[in-house]
Amino acid sequence: MTNQPAPGPSTTFPTDADLWRFGEGTHDDIASFLGAHVSGEGADAVTTFAVWAPNAVQVSVIGNFNGWDGTRNMLTPSESGIWSGAVTGVGPGEVYKYRIFHRGGLSVDKADPVGFATEEPPRTASVVTDLGYKWRDAEWMAGRSGHQGHDKPMSIYEVHLGSWRYEPRGYRGLAMQLADHLDRTNFTHVELLPVMEHPFYGSWGYQTTGYFAPTARYGSPTDFMFLIDLLHQRGYGVILDWVPSHFPNDVHGLAEFDGTHLYEHADPRLGFHPDWRSAIFNYERHEVRSFLLSSARFWLSRYHIDGLRVDAVASMLYRDYSRAEGEWLPNEFGGNENLGAITFLQELNRRVYTNHPDTVTIAEESTAWPGVSRSTDGGGLGFGFKWDMGWMNDTLGYIGRDPVHRKFHHNELTFRMHYAFSENYVLPLSHDEVVHGKGSLVKRQPGDRWQKMAGLRLLFGYQYGLPGKKLLFMGAEFGVDSEWSHEHELPWHLLQYAEHEGMLDWVSTLNRLHRDEPALHELDCEPAGFEWLVGDDSENSVLAFTRWPSAEEPTATDRPIVAIYNFTPVPRTDYLLGLPLAGAWTELANSDATGFGGSGVTNGTLKTETTGAHGQEQSIRLTVPPLGAVFLAPLLDD
Repeated sequence: MTNQPAPGPSTTFPTDADLWRFGEGTHDDIASFLGAHVSGEGADAVTTFAVWAPNAVQVSVIGNFNGWDGTRNMLTPSESGIWSGAVTGVGPGEVYKYRIFHRGGLSVDKADPVGFATEEPPRTASVVTDLGYKWRDAEWMAGRSGHQGHDKPMSIYEVHLGSWRYEPRGYRGLAMQLADHLDRTNFTHVELLPVMEHPFYGSWGYQTTGYFAPTARYGSPTDFMFLIDLLHQRGYGVILDWVPSHFPNDVHGLAEFDGTHLYEHADPRLGFHPDWRSAIFNYERHEVRSFLLSSARFWLSRYHIDGLRVDAVASMLYRDYSRAEGEWLPNEFGGNENLGAITFLQELNRRVYTNHPDTVTIAEESTAWPGVSRSTDGGGLGFGFKWDMGWMNDTLGYIGRDPVHRKFHHNELTFRMHYAFSENYVLPLSHDEVVHGKGSLVKRQPGDRWQKMAGLRLLFGYQYGLPGKKLLFMGAEFGVDSEWSHEHELPWHLLQYAEHEGMLDWVSTLNRLHRDEPALHELDCEPAGFEWLVGDDSENSVLAFTRWPSAEEPTATDRPIVAIYNFTPVPRTDYLLGLPLAGAWTELANSDATGFGGSGVTNGTLKTETTGAHGQEQSIRLTVPPLGAVFLAPLLDD
C-alpha cells in the first residue's frame, strides 16, 4: 500500500461531491482537501491551506513565512464554510496557524484541525509536512487478515511510548528495541496509548488536539511510520488508542474554533465532560461526523494501522454519564441514550470494516450496553471486540482477598462464564489498573513476597486460559513492583533478579501457548470452545475447564487444552480431575515450575484411569500447585 500523492492547489479541489459528502456527514477522507497540501519543491513549492470555519468573519494563514502577520495571506471562503488559499514559497517544515476573526471583532490563532504534523509541545503550531514514505511491509499487509480476528491469536502489549524506555528515544530509536522485546515475549500486537498530538503530557494522550498528527515528542510523522513499518516487518500488529469522545479546551485547539461551539455542543449539559473537564463532540453535526470518520480512516490508510481501540465509549453512549439529576438533557424521546453518538459509532464501524476489512475495532465500554460487538444490521454498534471490564473488576477484586476468604467469593470467578459469549471480548489488565493509587499488580496480591509473585503468575495463567483475547500493560510482563508513572521509564533493572526474569518467562510461555495452541484462541468467541470441568469447588478454591479447538477430531497439533487453577497457597495433592480424552496427558506449562520462580510442584506426564469424574469417563490424579496454574494437553498421534 502506498500513499496517494498530495493534491496541488487546483481550483477544482475539493470537488462538489467532496463538499456535499462533508456537509452530509458521510465523508471519511476530508484529509484529502482540508489541511496543508504541498506541491512542487524548494522555492517553487506551493502549499494550499484549507480549514472549515463557517462562522468566521475572516481567516488568514500565519507563520514565519509572513512574519505571523494576519493581514497578508487571507483565505477565501466558500458556501460550505471552508476557507482556502495557496501560498507560494511555503513547503515542508514551515510552521503555521490560522488566525480566525470572530464576528465580535476578536481573533484567535488556531492550530490546523486537520494538520498532519505539529511542533513539539509546549509549542502549538501546525507544521507543513510531506507524508511520503516508502513502505516495506507489503508481506504483512497482504496477509494481515491471518493475524487478527475472532479466531486468531491476539495477545496485546499495551505501551505508553514516553515511559516504556528512555534510551534510545523517539519512534525510530524505540522501534528495534520494541520489536526485540516482542520477540522475547511472544505478544502478537502492540497497542499504543494515544499518540495523536496532545498538549498535556500528563494526560497520556487522552486529551487530544491533533486528530491527524502523531505527537512530535517522539519524532516526525515519517518516523512514526518507520516504527509501524518495522513492527510489521517483524510480524507484529499495531493498534492505536483513539479518543473520539472528548477533547481539551486549550485555546489553540478545537474548542470554540470559529468563535462558536463548532465541534462541541454549546449547552454544557451536552458539551462539557465533568470527569475530564473537557469538551464533548457534537455527534449530531454532520461535518463533525465527517471529521471523526476521516481521522479514523487516516490512521488506517496513511499509517497502515491494524486496529483502533476506541476510548470511553460508555461516556459517548449515555447523556447522563457521570452527571447528577438536572445536569443532563434527555434525548428527543426522553431517554438518556446519546442517539447521535450511537449512529456515529455504527457508521464508524461500517466504514472501517468496509474500507479495511482486515483491521479491527475494539471498544472500551464499561456498561451492559447490548450488542457492542454485534453487527449494525441487527442494531449493534459494530465493534470487532469489547473490553471485558466486568471480568477485570471481579477478578482483581477476588485476587485482592486473603486466600482463606476466597472460598466465600468463588462466584467472582465463575460469574464471567454466564455472559462470556454475549460479546467478542478482550480480557484487559490495562494501565488503568496500575495508576491513581491502585499500586502494581504485584502489590495488590496478598501474602508474603513469594505468594505475591505466585499470585501474579496465577492471575496471568487464569487470564490466558479463559476465552477472549488478551491485553497486558507494559511492565506487568516482568512483575514491576511500583505503580506506573508516565514520568519514569519502566524499571528494567529488575530483570537482573530471578523472580522477575521468571515472570517474563512465564508470560512469554503463555503468549506462545495462546499463539500455538488452536484451542486457546480459535473459539475465543464461541461457546463451543469452553467446557467446565470443575466450577463448584469453592472449598478448595479450585477451577478447571477444557478449551476446545474448532477441529472436530483432535490431533497432536489441534487438541483440547485443560486448564486447572488453585487460588490458595496450599497444594491440592491427589486431586481427582475428570478429563475429556483417555490416554496420556502432559503438562504444557505449570506456573509453579522453578524456572518461573515457583516451588517446583509439577506433574510431568500422567495417564488417565477409568474412574469417572466431573462428567467425564476417565480421570487423573494430580497435585495442583500452590497459587498455581497448570495447562494440560493430551499426547495424541498425528
